[in-house]
Amino acid sequence: MEVILMEDVPSLGKAGEVVKVADGYARNYLIPLKKATPATKKGLKALEHHRQMIALKQRRELERAQALAKEIEEVNCTIKAPAGEEGKLFGAITSSDIQEALERMGIEVDKKKIELPEPIKEIGAYSVTLKLHPEVSATLKLWVEKAEQ
Repeated sequence: MEVILMEDVPSLGKAGEVVKVADGYARNYLIPLKKATPATKKGLKALEHHRQMIALKQRRELERAQALAKEIEEVNCTIKAPAGEEGKLFGAITSSDIQEALERMGIEVDKKKIELPEPIKEIGAYSVTLKLHPEVSATLKLWVEKAEQ
């Protein structure tokens, strides 16, 4: 019997795949637990529509990420922080601080997408990578300056 998997089933396949299984396995296990549905014409048509909708959604997300990357590449971000005479910060600049600075500039980015290997602890210019999408990353020009007291 052919069934359409509704979720990933170990050693059988991933969600959305059409697989051939024993009739009893399908009727007694997969279908009652809603792990699969019979591969009828109606089900296959619905599966194809679902795949098209997922592809459209992924394409839109990629386009949004590319537009955001272009916007990020064009801006210079400046963060002022208290520092000593030698340029050492009294604290550290983290991804949360960078996210807040970008929000003040009108750019919404999740702090988890900011790839900062370690917190910034000195005054200077930095290039910070933002992983906006599996296929899209952007480099932010970040200036850390001494705050005037």
